[in-house]
Amino acid sequence: MSLLDVSIVNVALPSMQTDLGAGAGGIQWVVSGYALTFGLSLVAGGRLGDALGRRRMFLIALSVFVLTSALAGAAPNLTWLVLARLAQGFAGGLLTPQNSGLIQDLFQGAERGKAFGVLGATIGVSTAVGPIAGGLILAWFGDPEGWPWVFYVNLPIGVVALVLAMRLLPKDKPSGRADIDVLGAALLGATVLAVLFPLVRAESGGLVGLWWLFPLAVALGWAFVRWERRVVRRGRAPLLDSRLFTETPGYVAGAGIGLAYFCGFSGIWLVFAVFFQAGLGYTPLESGLAVTPFAIGSAVAAAVAGRLVARWGRLITVLGLTAVGVGLAAVAVLLLLVPGPAAGLWIVVPMALAGVGGGAVISPNTTLTLTSVPNRLAGVAGGVLQTGQRIGTAVGTATLAAVFHAVLGGTGRYPAAIAVALFAAVALVAVAFVLAVRDWRVSTRVPQGG
Repeated sequence: MSLLDVSIVNVALPSMQTDLGAGAGGIQWVVSGYALTFGLSLVAGGRLGDALGRRRMFLIALSVFVLTSALAGAAPNLTWLVLARLAQGFAGGLLTPQNSGLIQDLFQGAERGKAFGVLGATIGVSTAVGPIAGGLILAWFGDPEGWPWVFYVNLPIGVVALVLAMRLLPKDKPSGRADIDVLGAALLGATVLAVLFPLVRAESGGLVGLWWLFPLAVALGWAFVRWERRVVRRGRAPLLDSRLFTETPGYVAGAGIGLAYFCGFSGIWLVFAVFFQAGLGYTPLESGLAVTPFAIGSAVAAAVAGRLVARWGRLITVLGLTAVGVGLAAVAVLLLLVPGPAAGLWIVVPMALAGVGGGAVISPNTTLTLTSVPNRLAGVAGGVLQTGQRIGTAVGTATLAAVFHAVLGGTGRYPAAIAVALFAAVALVAVAFVLAVRDWRVSTRVPQGG
């Protein structure tokens, strides 16, 4: 639910803008605001789960997420909607790290790897099916007035999840008063905010007007690291334990691969929605159907990859990234060469190939990154991994949207704009490919357990 809400809104933005009478800059905050608060609360959410109990935090965050989904759907104006989305993103950031933490607590050995495979598949598929889910909802409930159901769909799912969680998740053991690093949380939150805010404002000139926030982020990040080291020296529990990066095999490589891949992967959905709806005149449903082959390929490959990751290791990520790059490059060429609405049919096969590759990236990478993390750091580890992915999403969306609109403004041609944007996505995926190849070569030289 929380990850689906990152991408499901994209196809509904024109409907919201029309129905609420909002400007283009303001309506963008429906997407950007959610991504911003989601990214801000992830690490703190993981630490709270570690300290207060994952079941407790899961139930609290899920309850707030359902409530804020209802508030977003009931929004009578843009201000209400943006505030509800900010709160919803915050709740989603608190909720998401509990998943990986619960897996660490409840599974061991090979079963843990399978569980992480399911989690990785869920991450990939939920992000990819957002456009088709949004298109189907608008087709069923009407365009533009059906957009509230993009949020209301979370209510029945959330209520069922709450009931099942209360019945099935084991109760948390009392751990006494939690030692929460409040200053560390504030410093890390300010660092993430300084990185994300210019990115989510990129289409409104944020990268130019707010460039000074990037060096501020570096200074805040340095202060955060110094403070966390001081907390450890005092014998207190840090917000982010540095041993996560120095003593956990594969964690740094996996987090880097996830960040780079999400830069390329997540950014394509917004430019696809603009291209198909504004460039080719597709309805929201047709726009969603055009990218469905990616979602189908991703779902199938994720289920298979989750079983193969224990045997193939990092190689499966390398092969997956290769398929993503080749598939997206082929889509770029076809959309450039094939004119008119028929272009959506020509890209079915390469979109499916890219989806198969995506399914072989996210699920195995999640497994390989988190499987060696000690239980005491499970929540924070999941939060940091997801924070990297959310930053990657913001960077990729801002970059690809800027490239798309720059080419469109210069040429006036939608096919050229989408082709250049997709090649930019391929370049970002190539960064993840290089990191994966390097980690694969290292893992083949180091014996298991060595």
